[in-house]
Amino acid sequence: MKLKFRMPGIVAAAGLLVAASGLVFADAVPAAAAACAGVGSDYNGDGLIDNVVTDPQATVSGVKEAGLIRVIYAGDVPAAEISQASPNMGSVAPEQGDRFGSAIAWSDFNGDGCTDLVVGTPNEDLGSGAEVMRDAGIIHIIYGSPAGLGAGDPATLYGQASFGPGANEAGDLFGYALQAGTAASGEPYLVVGSPGEDVLVDGVSVPDAGSVSYAEGNTRGAITQDSPGVFGDVESGDQFGAALAGTNRYFAVGEPGETLENAAAAGGVTVFSHTLKDGMPTPLTWIDQGEGLTGAIEPGDRFGAALSMTNYRPSNQTYNTDALLAIGTPGEAIGTVPGAGSTTVVRIEPSGTFTEIKALDAGIANVEGEPGAGDSFGQRVAITNTDTSVVTSTSTIRLAVGVPGRDVDGLADAGVVHVFKPLDTDPGSTDKIIKRGSGVLPGTPHARDFTGIALRSGTSVLYIGIPYSKDPATSKGVLYTMPWTDIDGTSNVGTKTFQPGAGGLSDIGTAFATVG
Repeated sequence: MKLKFRMPGIVAAAGLLVAASGLVFADAVPAAAAACAGVGSDYNGDGLIDNVVTDPQATVSGVKEAGLIRVIYAGDVPAAEISQASPNMGSVAPEQGDRFGSAIAWSDFNGDGCTDLVVGTPNEDLGSGAEVMRDAGIIHIIYGSPAGLGAGDPATLYGQASFGPGANEAGDLFGYALQAGTAASGEPYLVVGSPGEDVLVDGVSVPDAGSVSYAEGNTRGAITQDSPGVFGDVESGDQFGAALAGTNRYFAVGEPGETLENAAAAGGVTVFSHTLKDGMPTPLTWIDQGEGLTGAIEPGDRFGAALSMTNYRPSNQTYNTDALLAIGTPGEAIGTVPGAGSTTVVRIEPSGTFTEIKALDAGIANVEGEPGAGDSFGQRVAITNTDTSVVTSTSTIRLAVGVPGRDVDGLADAGVVHVFKPLDTDPGSTDKIIKRGSGVLPGTPHARDFTGIALRSGTSVLYIGIPYSKDPATSKGVLYTMPWTDIDGTSNVGTKTFQPGAGGLSDIGTAFATVG
């Protein structure tokens, strides 16, 4: 592959984690709730959807790659900037290589109606001196308030030990992946991936096997492939927890380093239900390319390197009982083309039964473009249901696939985003390629832009981040948000552009829009 993104392994300066209080889940709604509307990612409770954009490589207070996030409020509220140097963020200072903002997720954890943000800092070092634990990782829970994100209660900090159960250890990368929301039980939930976790099995420590930490309401637990009911064996380099996705009923855990049938890094995915069994989420099913899917188990495919999940309502139900899961396989060879990549969409049912809805790559009939070596089709995926109040159909489901290694007009690794209606019988007949300077995506393509490396989808809007933009006008990174209806061609609302130095955002940054 000509494009390779690996788990971060930057050695940062020594940091000391001060133990934080327990995670605040709502038992009684605080008085401030009356001031918060409680919709989606609404961090100041004004009833409008806000956006958080991250730059984990940003320099903060002169410290390189300490990382920061920007909060872009809807309406006329000025944008805000938050780093580990901000007030209310606890006693952990910005340090070189921390990468604050490597992952984000959100829910209302304290029940006040204002959305709270979880920020992952997987390269945070814990301890000091000879006891320093490099890249152990932490997370911050930053609370929303009518005055804005982080302007109310102090943030809550967790290492793996204080989140519990678990231990802070070098290389765990706690916070590398995050997934949060509200479960069908009505309780907020949070899943934290630690793909570098060494797992102890029969007295033997298995390096980089990976784990996830889970909280729903007041329930806490840790899950590995050694947990009851979870498929597979704990093996070195599995990276269980490297990717996460979820809905109110299910969540999925990617393990792209999984070895299957002697094929190293073939990859796999485990799906869980939020329904608790013996105090833990219920394992539902295991998915790999040898389990009734198009494709085959092959070394280096990294099936499950990217995940995205959305609700699905069958025609015989009155609510969203099922889910659609998009699974990226960026290392997949298409024919004789290595690393071209593919993406699979499966339907998950409450029983754990899964059905392949569509297998997509650049080589299938009528799909625009051709497979290219190192394209990494599926390096990122974003699937959404644009209307969960009706029976799910091809008119409501959209899928964006990042192809960051695609060459554009002779420009190596300029990258594109490929959009599909995955429930169509012939998805190639309605697919669209989004590239810079064409249609809805502004800017000029350049070599090694890696367009498609940062994707997120809302119900009505697709977010495309180009953190490594080489366009001089957006050299610190840029985020584009575009309505799905514009992409479909049924509206002309227009694409919005966010970048450092414009729209009230400070002119600092390195890789703006790495996440979100």
